[in-house]
Amino acid sequence: MHVGIRKGKNHMANIIDDETIEYVSILAKLELSDEEKEQAKKDMGRMLDYIDKLNELDTTDVEPMSHVFPVMNVFREDVVTNGDESGKMLQNAPGQKDDMFVVPKTF
Repeated sequence: MHVGIRKGKNHMANIIDDETIEYVSILAKLELSDEEKEQAKKDMGRMLDYIDKLNELDTTDVEPMSHVFPVMNVFREDVVTNGDESGKMLQNAPGQKDDMFVVPKTF
Protein backbone atom coordinates (compact mmCIF):
# COMPACT_ATOMS: atom_id res chain seq x y z
CA MET A 1 0.00 0.00 0.00
CA HIS A 2 1.38 3.39 -0.97
CA VAL A 3 0.95 6.06 1.65
CA GLY A 4 1.56 9.62 0.62
CA ILE A 5 2.30 12.92 2.22
CA ARG A 6 3.16 15.74 -0.15
CA LYS A 7 3.89 19.42 0.11
CA GLY A 8 1.25 21.91 -0.99
CA LYS A 9 1.79 23.91 -4.19
CA ASN A 10 1.99 27.46 -2.87
CA HIS A 11 3.18 26.95 0.69
CA MET A 12 4.84 24.54 3.08
CA ALA A 13 1.53 22.92 4.08
CA ASN A 14 1.63 19.15 4.19
CA ILE A 15 -1.24 17.49 2.37
CA ILE A 16 -2.37 14.14 3.73
CA ASP A 17 -4.12 11.98 1.16
CA ASP A 18 -7.12 9.67 1.69
CA GLU A 19 -4.91 6.57 1.54
CA THR A 20 -2.83 7.82 4.44
CA ILE A 21 -5.90 8.42 6.59
CA GLU A 22 -7.28 5.00 5.68
CA TYR A 23 -3.96 3.33 6.53
CA VAL A 24 -3.64 5.14 9.87
CA SER A 25 -7.23 4.31 10.80
CA ILE A 26 -6.54 0.63 10.07
CA LEU A 27 -3.40 0.71 12.23
CA ALA A 28 -5.30 2.44 15.04
CA LYS A 29 -8.26 0.07 14.60
CA LEU A 30 -10.64 3.01 14.17
CA GLU A 31 -13.70 3.27 12.01
CA LEU A 32 -13.91 6.89 10.91
CA SER A 33 -16.85 8.58 9.24
CA ASP A 34 -16.17 10.73 6.17
CA GLU A 35 -16.36 13.84 8.35
CA GLU A 36 -13.89 12.38 10.85
CA LYS A 37 -11.52 11.43 8.02
CA GLU A 38 -11.57 15.00 6.70
CA GLN A 39 -10.93 16.38 10.19
CA ALA A 40 -8.10 13.87 10.71
CA LYS A 41 -6.51 14.97 7.41
CA LYS A 42 -6.61 18.59 8.55
CA ASP A 43 -5.24 17.71 12.01
CA MET A 44 -2.39 15.62 10.62
CA GLY A 45 -1.55 18.36 8.13
CA ARG A 46 -1.36 20.92 10.94
CA MET A 47 0.88 18.60 12.97
CA LEU A 48 3.26 18.13 10.05
CA ASP A 49 3.27 21.87 9.39
CA TYR A 50 4.26 22.42 13.02
CA ILE A 51 7.09 19.88 12.70
CA ASP A 52 8.25 21.70 9.55
CA LYS A 53 8.26 24.92 11.57
CA LEU A 54 10.34 23.27 14.31
CA ASN A 55 12.79 22.00 11.67
CA GLU A 56 13.54 25.63 10.79
CA LEU A 57 15.11 26.20 14.22
CA ASP A 58 18.89 26.31 14.49
CA THR A 59 19.83 23.58 16.97
CA THR A 60 23.55 23.55 16.18
CA ASP A 61 24.71 24.30 19.74
CA VAL A 62 21.85 22.52 21.52
CA GLU A 63 22.84 19.25 23.14
CA PRO A 64 20.38 16.35 22.84
CA MET A 65 18.45 15.61 26.02
CA SER A 66 16.03 13.01 27.25
CA HIS A 67 14.26 15.28 29.73
CA VAL A 68 13.63 19.01 29.89
CA PHE A 69 14.75 19.23 33.52
CA PRO A 70 18.19 18.17 34.73
CA VAL A 71 17.49 14.72 36.16
CA MET A 72 20.18 12.74 37.90
CA ASN A 73 20.05 9.41 39.70
CA VAL A 74 21.20 9.52 43.30
CA PHE A 75 23.18 6.41 44.08
CA ARG A 76 24.15 5.12 47.50
CA GLU A 77 26.08 2.14 48.71
CA ASP A 78 23.97 -1.01 48.96
CA VAL A 79 24.54 -1.67 52.63
CA VAL A 80 22.33 -3.83 54.85
CA THR A 81 21.23 -1.70 57.79
CA ASN A 82 18.64 -3.88 59.52
CA GLY A 83 20.49 -7.19 59.57
CA ASP A 84 18.96 -10.65 59.25
CA GLU A 85 15.50 -10.54 60.76
CA SER A 86 14.20 -13.77 59.24
CA GLY A 87 13.61 -15.25 62.70
CA LYS A 88 11.32 -12.35 63.62
CA MET A 89 9.43 -12.67 60.34
CA LEU A 90 8.97 -16.42 60.76
CA GLN A 91 7.29 -15.80 64.12
CA ASN A 92 4.36 -14.36 62.13
CA ALA A 93 4.11 -17.37 59.82
CA PRO A 94 1.03 -19.61 60.04
CA GLY A 95 3.49 -22.50 59.87
CA GLN A 96 7.21 -22.99 59.22
CA LYS A 97 9.57 -25.67 58.01
CA ASP A 98 13.33 -25.40 57.42
CA ASP A 99 13.31 -21.62 58.04
CA MET A 100 10.55 -21.09 55.43
CA PHE A 101 6.88 -20.12 55.57
CA VAL A 102 4.38 -22.96 55.25
CA VAL A 103 1.02 -21.80 53.87
CA PRO A 104 -2.09 -23.60 52.60
CA LYS A 105 -2.21 -24.54 48.92
CA THR A 106 -4.03 -22.02 46.80
CA PHE A 107 -5.25 -24.23 43.94
